[in-house]
Amino acid sequence: MNIWEDPGAAALVRSVADGNETVPTVTVAGRAMVNPSKRQVMEAVAKYAPHLLPGHVE
Repeated sequence: MNIWEDPGAAALVRSVADGNETVPTVTVAGRAMVNPSKRQVMEAVAKYAPHLLPGHVE
């Protein structure tokens, strides 16, 4: 989403970033991370949304 074109997205980012419009702000399974590293994002996906990982078999 583009926070400068989507007021709802901007409000979400401000709500988790101490009132700032900090990008990137990433959500994984409803958990927000402000300016995360790639490692942090991948760890969150592995923990909370492993079905999104390449090669995941259900």
